[in-house]
Amino acid sequence: MWERFLKYMARTLITRGTLSVELPGGEQFTCGDRKGDPVKIRIHTRSALRDLCLNPDLKFGESYMDGVLTIDDDDLQGLLALIVANLSDGDDIVSRKMLATINKLGRRAAQYNPVAKARSNVEHHYDLSDELYELFLDADRQYSCAYFESPDDTLDQAQENKKRHIATKLLLEPGHSVLDIGSGWGGMGLTLARDYGCKVTGVTLSSGQHRISNQRAREEGVSDRTTFELMDYRTVDAAFDRIVSVGMFEHVGVPHYREFFRSVRRLLKDDGVALLHTIGRLSPPGSTNPWITKYIFPGGYIPALSEVMAAVEKEGLFLADVEVLRLHYAETLRHWQERFMANIEKVRAIYDDRFCRMWRFYLAASEMTFRHDHQVVFQLQLSKRMETVPLTREYIYSGVEAA
Repeated sequence: MWERFLKYMARTLITRGTLSVELPGGEQFTCGDRKGDPVKIRIHTRSALRDLCLNPDLKFGESYMDGVLTIDDDDLQGLLALIVANLSDGDDIVSRKMLATINKLGRRAAQYNPVAKARSNVEHHYDLSDELYELFLDADRQYSCAYFESPDDTLDQAQENKKRHIATKLLLEPGHSVLDIGSGWGGMGLTLARDYGCKVTGVTLSSGQHRISNQRAREEGVSDRTTFELMDYRTVDAAFDRIVSVGMFEHVGVPHYREFFRSVRRLLKDDGVALLHTIGRLSPPGSTNPWITKYIFPGGYIPALSEVMAAVEKEGLFLADVEVLRLHYAETLRHWQERFMANIEKVRAIYDDRFCRMWRFYLAASEMTFRHDHQVVFQLQLSKRMETVPLTREYIYSGVEAA
């Protein structure tokens, strides 16, 4: 029974490219249009076969992690590119629509992130070994989409480009007070204090990030202009000239969007500017893949722009500018994967083989989603007054010199 069902699912899904499947008993079948380089997978146990049929969105990644699904030549990139590209074209597949509907039913509960749960979700991902992130991120530990002004940009250069691009949109002046919501390991805040003369307050829910941010501030001699707090943005009580949030909004959850933008409005001075940098989807609202929820980002969700704007509009903020960064994150993830694989033995020494397969699957699947499945990055520039931001975009590309 399970063999027949998997054949049906595979042949319905894979219509472009070539996928070859070997079942636990040795039987093989091929699906697709037989064009391009074939990718072959082997399913080693009947329990894995059954699980893939019953819950493919979760069990596909788990089967790879557990080694009960293997890929010839270890071609994970090729397999994920094939699957994601076909999924992107396959919205009319009945089985996919059924799974999407089931996933959507539980999304509000999955994205309910009060302060205590938000802290737990952050700790799950960001309080892993410090050394892990050093092994694949740039020197500044920017764990978000870089900005490639040239295909020849290194990862470090592209991350510097990203920070400069955001700083320009913030219309910074020396002495400005800046709130960094989700301040990570401090790179953005330290850059704004050091290079633009701002006084920065960063907030994070990760104890590891909090410790490293303050350590970096002391080492770089800017601790008099930077304060990194271990706290939720909802508990901040001050007013700021500028607010920036990079790669944090994905953890807020749709039920809390109005709360987030209400906080931005409350904390932003009347003539202030806010910049939100977040992953987004160009497709309609959806749900988070259950494998990602369980293993990588519990409570996380990638919003459609319509979902974000519904909250912005109701909280009385003006959308001064919106930019869509296409494929920049795919390139960022390509660099991260190359660095991760170059250091995989060091990662294995920290964790184990299963963790290495999990992290590799996460990075590769994320890249393919940005390349083939309508996932991008939104940069939203917000203000409380219509006239706060210049009337043309010329200032963004002429640049703002660091102090």
